[in-house]
Amino acid sequence: MLKRFKRRYLALQLDSEGLPSRKEFIDAVWGAITKLYGEQGASQTSLVLIDYDLEKKTAILRTSLITLDLVRASLATITSIASKEAALHITAVSGTIKALRKKLGNGKSTAQGN
Repeated sequence: MLKRFKRRYLALQLDSEGLPSRKEFIDAVWGAITKLYGEQGASQTSLVLIDYDLEKKTAILRTSLITLDLVRASLATITSIASKEAALHITAVSGTIKALRKKLGNGKSTAQGN
């Protein structure tokens, strides 16, 4: 019998000069993880970009519980995105998207209807 895969959702606030695209943002995150922990460490994160709002400069990432600290450390090392100065701040962490949105005061539901 397989063990259940526990996930964590991170709410991020982007502090940058410009407005990086979704691809530029996730490339910067993957680059930071790979630079700090290598390909093997990056593959263990099961990292997925769930939501990215350019207007509010917010993002939601999903990662495995086991690698949560690894991802948090990697996000702290990001100093530029798409050749423009930037910083990422973790505003909340939760076990479900619904609880995360409640913590943030954002009632927006997910595509699955949760």
